[in-house]
Amino acid sequence: MDEVVLLSPDGDEIGRAPKAAVHGADTPLHLAFSCYLHDDGGRILVTRRALEKRSWPGVWTNSFCGHPVPGEPVADAVRRHARHELGIEIGDLTLELPLFRYRAVDPAGVVEHEVCPVYSARPLTPLAPSPHEVMEYAWAEPAQLAAATRATPWAFSPWLVLQVELLDFFRLEDAA
Repeated sequence: MDEVVLLSPDGDEIGRAPKAAVHGADTPLHLAFSCYLHDDGGRILVTRRALEKRSWPGVWTNSFCGHPVPGEPVADAVRRHARHELGIEIGDLTLELPLFRYRAVDPAGVVEHEVCPVYSARPLTPLAPSPHEVMEYAWAEPAQLAAATRATPWAFSPWLVLQVELLDFFRLEDAA
């Protein structure tokens, strides 16, 4: 059974809990991560969450995200989830937003409450998404994705919408 790392309001580890037990109406603060994949042309992979996902099913989001298990370095969890969710190996893993955190409630009442470092990386192998994780994917130009999240934020995961406003690779595109 997967466990997540529980955190204090200051971001210190205070325990662990089964992943399935923490995502509900009163989700405690816990550790997660987000990752954005870039191709050689600078496009960003966005994925549409599978309908069987517990929170935000069917919603477009970043390339992939997940939770480290207790004792696992976050960068190792990112690589593990790249294999699990997208069937790929990644390279050029870069920590972009080390202190990102958010709390959001999906339409079914499931709460996400996470300290969620944000990474970027490049795929080293062809995509082979798991249908249990990803129902659809697309490569998007950063400026177009940023414009879409501003125009229709309800079509995207709340963490994607918030991260677009903070990540340099979206701001650089806006300035061009």
